[in-house]
Amino acid sequence: MDKLTEARAVINEADSIIREQFEKRMQAVKEIAAWKKEKGLPVLDTAREKEVIEKNSEKLEDPSLAPYYVSFLESMMAVSREYQEDILAETE
Repeated sequence: MDKLTEARAVINEADSIIREQFEKRMQAVKEIAAWKKEKGLPVLDTAREKEVIEKNSEKLEDPSLAPYYVSFLESMMAVSREYQEDILAETE
């Protein structure tokens, strides 16, 4: 197997794990949306998002990836907020 094929196999494996974890994360997001609705809280929690980004970015083994990882987390959180908004709109 050549280097390109090996690298793509690693990416395919990572993508499979990310997909599984995405579904797990979004199930938790659904539960959070229900809790926020019950408590009358807004979807966006800026302090929590900042905390998550800082905490997880510090754990990177390769600090040169930090700006890309932050961007990844911000995108993921935006998707989570969008899903929460959709859930809340459906239950109104």
